[in-house]
Amino acid sequence: MKVAVIGCTHAGTAAILNTAKLYPNAEITVYEKNDNISFLSCGIALYVAGIVKDAQGLFYCSPEKLADLGVITKMRHEVLEANLEQKKIKVKNLQSNEELEDTFDKLIITSGSWPIVPKIEGIELENILLAKNYSHSNTIIEKAKDAKNIVVVGAGYIGVELVEAFEMNGKNVTLIDAQDRIMSRYLDQEFTDVAEKAFTDRGVKLALGEGVERFEGKAGKVTKVITSKGEYEADLVILCIGFRPNTELFKGQIEMLGNGAIVVDEYMQTSKKDVYAAGDSCAIFYNPTGKHEYVPLATNAVRMGTLVARNLVKPIMKYMGTQGTSGIKIYEHNIASTGLTENAALAMGLEVKTVTVKDNYRPEFMPTTDEATLKVVYERTSREIVGAQITSKTDLTQTMNTVSVCIQNKMTIDELGFVDFFFQPHFNKPWNILNLAGLNAE
Repeated sequence: MKVAVIGCTHAGTAAILNTAKLYPNAEITVYEKNDNISFLSCGIALYVAGIVKDAQGLFYCSPEKLADLGVITKMRHEVLEANLEQKKIKVKNLQSNEELEDTFDKLIITSGSWPIVPKIEGIELENILLAKNYSHSNTIIEKAKDAKNIVVVGAGYIGVELVEAFEMNGKNVTLIDAQDRIMSRYLDQEFTDVAEKAFTDRGVKLALGEGVERFEGKAGKVTKVITSKGEYEADLVILCIGFRPNTELFKGQIEMLGNGAIVVDEYMQTSKKDVYAAGDSCAIFYNPTGKHEYVPLATNAVRMGTLVARNLVKPIMKYMGTQGTSGIKIYEHNIASTGLTENAALAMGLEVKTVTVKDNYRPEFMPTTDEATLKVVYERTSREIVGAQITSKTDLTQTMNTVSVCIQNKMTIDELGFVDFFFQPHFNKPWNILNLAGLNAE
């Protein structure tokens, strides 16, 4: 069996390692246009902040390890064309400029995603950077050394984490986003309010509800960001606007969503036989809506990549879908979410209700305790849980992993009230905060 793999970040690495293990006689060739693999981009802000001192810790595999497994590892090779019907690919060696053709019995598409770069006047100016890979992170660190005023465009997780890192390093930081709240995709307002206050209390300027109209500069370097409502000094600009699937090669050959995300079935197979896909290049089954959605998360990528390998010869194990569970730490605040926010559910036309609980996470007789805020979103008629969010200074983020399982198994808010959770005064109360949400629901 001849297996070709396009791309080798999280999904690709998982697919390759498991394919090599399960099918030791397979001929596996991976094509990766970068000079490194398996970089944990979620660690960029930690690296920039200096919390992670050695960036090598953000890699969990290497071309050498793949080669040891017998994988033909072609780094700095870009796939130029893919004929899925004829099972052929055309590849360019980016070092020698030599072009070659290869064939496959099975193709694994793990080509990932790439940052969205809008066509804005002045975007070609120097010191306007992206934040996606290892090279980007090193450039950001180098450029930030001499930068006084840093502007981050995009208030998703990566943008927000970079803002914190820059502020902790003593920079004047502005965060710009067209939405009127930060992290609005993941959290409702009562939770984003907490995070926004943490930033403004530390002098971060939030320019929310503002679209970037142009960049201005001197001597070819950016000096100012002009938005729909103001202008901001900038020695360095980081674009964190979002990602889109890196799937141009396959358009018109396999089923995709409108944004180019490849649609896969529950066994990770595309609409073309013997062609599989995983990771940020894919649309994924989203349990809260029952539809394919684009949810680019490393956790989804490694699960999907692992399942590709298991299902490569015959369908064995179904993918259970995702809830898009995620978490973030902003200064002393531990925040996590799963499934749909109330805003997102209403925007999709779902009829939902919510219950919010504020309670000390453990008994008041303990030497210390502090308050946690939990919100659960559930369908009005079926009363099935579709989402939840939590924030607290004590780390209770694992609570969202529990709710993720509840959503996956279509549990109702009423059942949540009586789930069996342990009690120990060091950790919680006799009625767990999740129980309280179920008990307090209308």
